[in-house]
Amino acid sequence: MHDGHKPQAGNGPDFSAKPVLVFWETTRACSLSCRHCRASAIPEPLPGELTTSEGRRLIEQVAAFGNPPPVMILTGGDPMLRRDLPELMQYAHSLGVRFAVSPAATDRLTSGAISGLKEAGATSISVSLDGSSKEMHDKIRGTEGAFERTLRIISSAISAGLEIQVNTTVMKDNLSQLADIFLIIKGLGIKVWEVFFLVRVGRGTGVADLDPSECESACNFLYDASMHGMVVRTVEAPFIRRVARTRKEKGDYWKAPEYLELHSRLVASCGQAHAAPTISPRGTLDGDGIIFVSYEGTIYPGGFLPMGLGNVRSADIVKTYREDDTLKSIRSRSFEGPCGSCDFRYACGGSRSRAYASTGNPLSSDPACLFGNTMYLGRE
Repeated sequence: MHDGHKPQAGNGPDFSAKPVLVFWETTRACSLSCRHCRASAIPEPLPGELTTSEGRRLIEQVAAFGNPPPVMILTGGDPMLRRDLPELMQYAHSLGVRFAVSPAATDRLTSGAISGLKEAGATSISVSLDGSSKEMHDKIRGTEGAFERTLRIISSAISAGLEIQVNTTVMKDNLSQLADIFLIIKGLGIKVWEVFFLVRVGRGTGVADLDPSECESACNFLYDASMHGMVVRTVEAPFIRRVARTRKEKGDYWKAPEYLELHSRLVASCGQAHAAPTISPRGTLDGDGIIFVSYEGTIYPGGFLPMGLGNVRSADIVKTYREDDTLKSIRSRSFEGPCGSCDFRYACGGSRSRAYASTGNPLSSDPACLFGNTMYLGRE
């Protein structure tokens, strides 16, 4: 299908025994009100949050995956709103479970709090920058002053010697600002940029999403950006690996106006790139390299795929990850529609979350991929 390449089964890491990352939504509480929030976070904790002792047991289960255990991502809501966060981090550190923290950019994230995360053993933190201007970022984040506060937090984390990753959620509103967002974080010395492609869950159901052509443009720009000395990763856009492979083999195949404008802005500011692209040829999918635990313990394939597989209060996350039939189907690429027959299904695999959000079936095709949407085929 598509270009005559054979599917590359087995080419890349095997995540059947354990994931690379375990995400724990430590709380739904958050003082921000972001337009696209997956969790539809609210100011106060919801009833039923995992207790401290239950959180410790979850950490023990993650350690039981084997040496080295997966990295835990302590996310939310805002994990800084959990009073027992220092105890949980200390316990993870004592068991040899590496962890990163994904806090909200609020006034709680002072320079002292950032230093405390480093001292507790956090490998890194991530913060979000969704616009190149305060008007765009504050609009998306739903809070005035969020843009300046985010830049202060980035500077404080760098000063504290803490690794920091910048996250950006791309949507119709801010697609045209991707190049300028990249220039801002490159100027700050950021080494890792993770770009989230919108999945219409939570408050994100009311946000204008990219169409497949715009997704293709964004991925081609990110491929360009990855050749300027920064690790670039995507979330819920595994088709960037198809784009990277196609660019390597065919060169600049994509000529859509929105891409050409982003590319032109990048070249004007950074010049022509000469470094090797940092897009990984094979990565994770929901349930294939990652697993997610909600605030009340429900196990999901990923944070944007709310299909319960059990609860850590009664189920073993190791057994669930290794033996659940749906996760086995994802890992074997037993998909329906175009994703099931695509030559890139092992390198890519399509967003399982977007497939689920659009059809209710996590094994259906990803409607954001150019190859999976017949409306856009032939526009290459």
